[in-house]
Amino acid sequence: MPKEFNTAAFEYAPAPESRSVVDIAPSYGLFIDGEFVEAADGKVFKTVSPSTEEVLSEVAQAGAADVDRAVKAARRAFEKWSALPGSERAKYLFRIARIIQERSRELAVLETLDNGKPIKETRDADLPLVAAHFFYYAGWADKLSHAGYGSDPKPLGVAGQVIPWNFPLLMLAWKIAPALATGNTVVLKPAETTPLSALFFADICRQAGLPKGVVNILPGYGDAGAALTEHPDVNKVAFTGSTAVGKAIARQVAGTHKKVTLELGGKGANIVFDDAPIDQAVEGIVTGIFFNQGQVCCAGSRLLVQESIQDEVLDALKRRLSTLRLGDPLDKNTDIGAINSAEQLARITALAETGEAEGAERWSPECELPTSGYWFRPTLFTGVTQAHTVARDEIFGPVLSVLSFRTPEEAVAKANNSQYGLSAGIWTEKGSRILAVAGKLRAGVVWANTFNKFDPTSPFGGYKESGYGREGGRHGLEAYLDV
Repeated sequence: MPKEFNTAAFEYAPAPESRSVVDIAPSYGLFIDGEFVEAADGKVFKTVSPSTEEVLSEVAQAGAADVDRAVKAARRAFEKWSALPGSERAKYLFRIARIIQERSRELAVLETLDNGKPIKETRDADLPLVAAHFFYYAGWADKLSHAGYGSDPKPLGVAGQVIPWNFPLLMLAWKIAPALATGNTVVLKPAETTPLSALFFADICRQAGLPKGVVNILPGYGDAGAALTEHPDVNKVAFTGSTAVGKAIARQVAGTHKKVTLELGGKGANIVFDDAPIDQAVEGIVTGIFFNQGQVCCAGSRLLVQESIQDEVLDALKRRLSTLRLGDPLDKNTDIGAINSAEQLARITALAETGEAEGAERWSPECELPTSGYWFRPTLFTGVTQAHTVARDEIFGPVLSVLSFRTPEEAVAKANNSQYGLSAGIWTEKGSRILAVAGKLRAGVVWANTFNKFDPTSPFGGYKESGYGREGGRHGLEAYLDV
């Protein structure tokens, strides 16, 4: 008799990516005017790996004096950079894109070490998209007169850009690629918990022969970001991050000449209709909320499922969550990595406890958490109403709130009942329903029978408290042109 195999008995062997492909220096300076320099006041801070809490490096901490120095360097560089023909600027962007591809394995490991997300995400999603953005905007550099913004659109000047910690290198690409393609120069402040990939990008700029002062990188805290966005010689402010900080920036630049784009928080609704392919939808739900540990502004953190299939979807979803592997982000089999910081873990924990206290039912699969680092189990809340905090507030972690609906009209009403309007998903086999529902959703991006799909040709941005302006695609050029 042939033996029956119990597939549950098979264990994944460790498949660690080698750390030796990346050489992290014990200390890094600020990148100003093509050189790495110390902060004016000599301040430094440590960056740690969220999965082990080990110190990776010591980094110079920018202050207001450093911001002023960097803006002046960018202003000096602007005259020559903006005067270059678009085809010449494109050559630098193509070169940067190719170097990113050549160094993608090194950068993927670095991003995983500094951010905590699984290596398969940095390797297969982040890095290919980073290179693609530079390739895409390199292609636009000599075609700006055909972009629909006038026959000879001009750059704005110096762009002050502040990026978050959830996609450090990808957010850098979203900001820097269109800015350079349109002839602007850049001062960029990476998040204080993830400065390393931006500093490695500074090295790539030198490797590509980019003229001095065109890109300046200033690691630091919120005070450096505030000094950058309020600097009188900055012409364009681009910010991705929390809604609270976005509102502060909007107030700060009101009445000035500065052009502003803000990409802020979200509470995306993932809507599953009764004719949806259940298994495919479950994969989309998992991708929507557990990709990058749910630390995604456009995460599908609210699941709206039609009442008639709610039990079936939840059973399938719980089975699928029980197969997710949480652990070492450098292991190629890991699905759920570490939370980015102790501060973020505390916020997620507090909001999840609030959900329980308000009467929602909490469920997590059995999984062992590592003893060091910042970890949070994938979590479902059922019995959720629109009044629950977990259905309203952006948790920015691996926490999914499940609500039900009976009719398409109710689904749309519940999806739009949010202060945010960044993303949404629709799962149904009917194309007519996709179009009818998508047209009524107040969300900047609507995915149909998929979720979290990104492409440099496609614009991204939100409504309401999710910000304004668009990044990506032809639309992403407008923010950096004087139109």
